[in-house]
Amino acid sequence: MKNNLIIDDFNQLKALSDPLRAEMMMHLVMRAYTGQQLSEILSIPRGKIHYHLKELEKNGLVQIVKTEEKNGIVQKFYQAVAADFQISEKLLPRKKEIRDTTKQLMYGILERAKQEIREAPAESFETREPNEKPLERRFISSTWELEATEEQFKQWKIKYYALLKELHHMGLQSKGKKNKYYITTVGFQTDEKE
Repeated sequence: MKNNLIIDDFNQLKALSDPLRAEMMMHLVMRAYTGQQLSEILSIPRGKIHYHLKELEKNGLVQIVKTEEKNGIVQKFYQAVAADFQISEKLLPRKKEIRDTTKQLMYGILERAKQEIREAPAESFETREPNEKPLERRFISSTWELEATEEQFKQWKIKYYALLKELHHMGLQSKGKKNKYYITTVGFQTDEKE
């Protein structure tokens, strides 16, 4: 899986702008699934899932990463071709489609986060002692609405992504028992520029 894929074809953009496909991509970025598994997770008929998987595959957004035979049936495991997708500047004349696709992807991110919360073990949200300080908890939960210039927001994002990469590399290098953590970030301008 690549780290990043530039969406430079309108058909790719159109394929991602479908709400169901955007939701499927949120799962397929995390790991490989069969059509049947996605059907069960999303509570959508398998035939419909397979149709959308084929559209995503046709547009180079997912690929088959392995196959397994089970009871004489070959199961195909699909995964996103990249961990992150960016939209090419050459598609900028199609601003409405880009905006709608970005919104759909953000909705998908939030839906995926809700699913992760539902499926996480109860201990993930327990405090160890009364009045436990936020920095000592097993989880992080935060919502902010603040003001900054566009350049300040850009500079902060650079630092934030560097922190996430640092945590990722720390986890790769550490020995012993590791826990998996799920982090979701969504940030956007909420009002018109002054």
